[in-house]
Amino acid sequence: MIIAALRGVDSRRSGVEVPPTTLRSAFTSVRAPLAHAALAEKDLTGLESMDQCRRTLEQHNWNIEAAVQDRLNEQEGVPSVFNPPPARPLQVNTTDHRVYSYIVSRPQPRGLLGWSYYLIMLPFRFTYYTLLDIFRFALRFIRPDPRGRVTDPVGDVMSFIHSFEEKYGRSHPVFYQGTYSQALNDAKRELRYLLVYLHGEDHQDTDEFCRTTLCSEEVLTFINTRMLFWACSTSKPEGYRVSQALRENTYPFLAMIMLKDRKMTVVGRLEGLIQPEDLINQLTFIVEANQTYLMSERLEREERNQTQVLRQQQDEAYLASLLADQEKDRKKKEEQEQKRQEEENARQSVLAEERRLRTLEEEKERKSECLPPEPPLDDPDSVKIVFKLPNDTRVERRFLFDQSLTVIYDFLFSLKETPEKFQIVTNFPRRVLPCLPKEEQPNPPTLLEAGLSRSEVLFVQDLTDD
Repeated sequence: MIIAALRGVDSRRSGVEVPPTTLRSAFTSVRAPLAHAALAEKDLTGLESMDQCRRTLEQHNWNIEAAVQDRLNEQEGVPSVFNPPPARPLQVNTTDHRVYSYIVSRPQPRGLLGWSYYLIMLPFRFTYYTLLDIFRFALRFIRPDPRGRVTDPVGDVMSFIHSFEEKYGRSHPVFYQGTYSQALNDAKRELRYLLVYLHGEDHQDTDEFCRTTLCSEEVLTFINTRMLFWACSTSKPEGYRVSQALRENTYPFLAMIMLKDRKMTVVGRLEGLIQPEDLINQLTFIVEANQTYLMSERLEREERNQTQVLRQQQDEAYLASLLADQEKDRKKKEEQEQKRQEEENARQSVLAEERRLRTLEEEKERKSECLPPEPPLDDPDSVKIVFKLPNDTRVERRFLFDQSLTVIYDFLFSLKETPEKFQIVTNFPRRVLPCLPKEEQPNPPTLLEAGLSRSEVLFVQDLTDD
């Protein structure tokens, strides 16, 4: 039964038709015996160890299709299709029993001559393909199928596109220039239909389909305006991997994929040599039959986007309100800090002024204590001086002629009514008495040297503002 199943798979490339029911029953028979399932899984995936084949099948509940597809995805480096991780990678649902399937069978022999030729060639054809399948099956034990390992999926697709254009020209539907997974992602993101074409190079109907149907002006216009179009040859690893996932029965093979129930789903399968008008009609039927699902997905996505935009606007409004509150708090704290600083500065200024006044009072007391005693009235060397202060008060005191002008300054400085900074000025002629030592005159003159008489009136000029 394994050979029959493999012969059914290879018949798709040789052009000999095998009924789909026979192929499905053959694979069902293959899955039944566990040892045969492991052997088939080893043959399809290229695994060298039978134990590894059994472990892989056990992980997939002995589902050979799931195990093979999972192994092929693992070889390509993409997540598992049948056992997705929590991140939920993109997958294609091929188990929907509502998938629309349209198969064009080859015409049966007509007339006595046709049936005679068919019956005569049938044993030779059966023997030939049986021996060929046995040879291929045995060869895979020695050398695994190189298509089982996908190393450059983009290169596989581009190579097919170049070979297709060299053989059939550039008048064809726009090929998606990327991997199958990328095409699925773009179709899902853009909510578009994805038409997948698997090219069987050895099939007898492939050449006619490409020339008369796929490259016709009506078909390429219809496909280019309504859907994405991805294609690859099954002789390439990327095309072979997709072939194992979609499980086509014959060639030419087309599959329509779309986002349905939040996952990429095969909604239509077209197999066999189909004419341009028939192809357009079938694709139109599939599109119209699934348009409600796509519209539902679009409305749901639009609703999600609107919800996301609304949530984003709410978040932005909340953030703006939060920033405004933070700014208010910052300004309030700055004002409080500024007020506190001003109060602290004022307090420091008051304390500094108090210290300054206290120091000034102490200095006045010290000057007062250091003053020489006032001479008596009958002292012939005494000088009577009347001082007129800035507040219009008068102060009178006697000094000796041989005393320095510094004594007069210290006396006035010790008075509470005297300003902090002042100078002593004579009335006529007006001149400022040099009472304090200077660089050019370190020792101030005496009263006699200053030219004062026995009775003088001196004015105290306030210099505090200056």
